[in-house]
Amino acid sequence: MEQKTPAPDGAAIVHRPGAPGSRKNLSPQAAAHYPGPGLFDRLARVLCAADCLPRKELYEAWETARRARRRLRGGRVVDLAAGHGLLAYVMLLLDDSSPSALAVDLRRPAMHGRLAAALEAAWPRLAGRVTFIEGPLEAVELVPGDVVVSAHACGHLTDTILDLAIAARVPVAVLPCCHVHDPHHPLSAWLPPDLCADVDRAWRLRAAGYEVRAQTIPAAITPMNRLLIGVPRP
Repeated sequence: MEQKTPAPDGAAIVHRPGAPGSRKNLSPQAAAHYPGPGLFDRLARVLCAADCLPRKELYEAWETARRARRRLRGGRVVDLAAGHGLLAYVMLLLDDSSPSALAVDLRRPAMHGRLAAALEAAWPRLAGRVTFIEGPLEAVELVPGDVVVSAHACGHLTDTILDLAIAARVPVAVLPCCHVHDPHHPLSAWLPPDLCADVDRAWRLRAAGYEVRAQTIPAAITPMNRLLIGVPRP
C-alpha cells in the first residue's frame, strides 16, 4: 500500500513500504534489503530484528547524524524531543569520542527499551552510555562541551531547542518540522511560510554569534528535510 505526504511545493511524496520515507515498521523480513557490511546496513538489520520503529525514523536519524557529525565532534550528545532516542545512539556510533548521550522527551515511548536493548547487544560499547530522561526539555541543564541535536521537534519545540542551545552557547543541529506559520512575516510574499520560519531560525543563530550551515537530507525520506547546524564562534 502507498501513502502520500504533501510536499512543500504541492506535489505528493509517495511512501511505498520499502521506501526510505515509509512509516511501516522495519520488520525482520525487511533485513534482506540491507545485506551490506557497512555500518548503515548493520544498523538497519539490528533494527529490523527488533521490529520496533518506522523505516523513516532510521533514515532521518542516520542522515541527520551523518551530516551533524561532519561539523560537531565529541561532546556529550543531548537529543532533545528524542522520541525513541535513535538519533542519540547513531551519534555515538558515528563518533565514539562522545562519552555519553541524553535522550530527552516528555514520555518514554513503549518501544524505547526494545530499541536500546537491541543496539546495546549489537554494540556492547554503547551499553549504559545513553540515558533517557522523561520531562520537559527545559529541565535538562546543558553544559559546555555538549552537542545538541533534534530530529523533527514539532513546531515551536524547535525554537525552544535553539533557545536552550544559544543560552548555553553549545553547538546545535535541528531538523525542524510542523512549522508554525506567520501570515504577517515580511518575507511571506517571496517565500513559503515554512521557509520563512527556518530563515528566521538561521538568522537567530547568526545574531547570537554562531557559524551557520543550512543543509538538507534527501526529500525521499521526508518533505520536512531542512537541516540547520550552528556552531558558536570563538
